[in-house]
Amino acid sequence: MQSWYTLFTPTEATSIVATTVMSNTTIVRLHLDCHQQENLASSARTLALQCAMKDPQNCALSALTLCEKDHIAFETAYQIVLDAATTGMSYTQLFTIARYMEHRGYPMRAYKLATLAMAHLNLSYNQDTHPAINDVLWACALSHSLGKNELAAVIPLVVKSVKCATVLSDILRRCTLTTPGLVSALHSRRNSGKLMSLDKAPLRQLLDATIGAYINTTHSRLTHISPRHYSEFIEFLGKARETFLMAQDGHIQFTQFIDNLKQIYKGKKKLMMLMQ
Repeated sequence: MQSWYTLFTPTEATSIVATTVMSNTTIVRLHLDCHQQENLASSARTLALQCAMKDPQNCALSALTLCEKDHIAFETAYQIVLDAATTGMSYTQLFTIARYMEHRGYPMRAYKLATLAMAHLNLSYNQDTHPAINDVLWACALSHSLGKNELAAVIPLVVKSVKCATVLSDILRRCTLTTPGLVSALHSRRNSGKLMSLDKAPLRQLLDATIGAYINTTHSRLTHISPRHYSEFIEFLGKARETFLMAQDGHIQFTQFIDNLKQIYKGKKKLMMLMQ
């Protein structure tokens, strides 16, 4: 195993060599005692960490999995992920490892990795079926469960990375349904049980961004809209109205928005009639 790099790629070494070495089948077949088992496992973990350093994108998760039973090795693998997060890993890979961390019982580490993943993400206004949406919703739910501070830190990242109105409105609604910090509240009586206000940070920033996204998306859709998409557009406006009304002056804002649309796009008479 010490010369693995002359025979295997990092991916092969972690997924085949190290995994096979640490399997129960190998231990039984070689009739190893406890001391020999630990020596072999230690060599396999060292191999996995070397592979993770050489190719963090493809080997970091395998290294974490292989190092689960050794605290120092596991911490080393986690640090490799953090070091590679800003330059060497995609948001997909980081979200995958973040979910793994939550599954292993490390919600704060999962949160840290999710915020790093969010920094790599860019969801434009028309990407309402993007595969990363579920990861974004999960990251926001995790932040919300940890507490107000974590949610307040993740919302600016969401606002910067996500421009899709329907995704933002989904996140906004989920954040207003329950009290933040339900996980920490199980271990503390400090949680007051109050829902967060839409008129204060951090949800105010998210509400403003969502309304702004609906406005921008509406103009984008109207630029090249055809009659066969009118009914779909009216449905979209209905969703926009629901979000506008979450603001204190939402009714006035939405009325002004519609009046503005009728003025700008008055040439689309049939559509403007449908908007009455």
